Amino acid sequence: MAGPADIAVCPGCGSRLPAVEGPVHAYMTSSPACWAAFNTVMAREYSDPGLMAVHRLSVDAWAVQHPGDGSRRAIQSVGLHLARLMVQLDQGLEGEAANAAMLAFAARKAELPELPPRPVYALTVADVVGAEAPEAHAAAVRRWAEAVWADWSDCHDFIRRWAHQG
Repeated sequence: MAGPADIAVCPGCGSRLPAVEGPVHAYMTSSPACWAAFNTVMAREYSDPGLMAVHRLSVDAWAVQHPGDGSRRAIQSVGLHLARLMVQLDQGLEGEAANAAMLAFAARKAELPELPPRPVYALTVADVVGAEAPEAHAAAVRRWAEAVWADWSDCHDFIRRWAHQG
């Protein structure tokens, strides 16, 4: 059984995963273990066309849980990914329609303010990475995305107003 020293706590999302050495995202603050788990989720989705229906939810959930280094691109990333979560979960947009909405939002990304990071998240990539069967993976991703959107509930009105002003 792994001891406390063998567990990595992600500074972005707070996930607790077995510690690994390795790279992290260029500007989204994460532990190597969290970045590796996210890349496992991405590989699973890219290898199964049926999982592409939840792919953008995975990307958006992970991105908003890792607000990053305070750079302009990190600030914009959180806002844009929250906006795409909103159109997927509130409006039911999927696939290319959700992506087109995000591209339209990106034209106004310079207007996005820094949103305060969450102190804790209900679910993280750690709750998804073990769901290997396609149906279990898709269900875990949807639960994760819905939980992340709920974790940002104090920003919903702002994101909705910002998204619909353009």
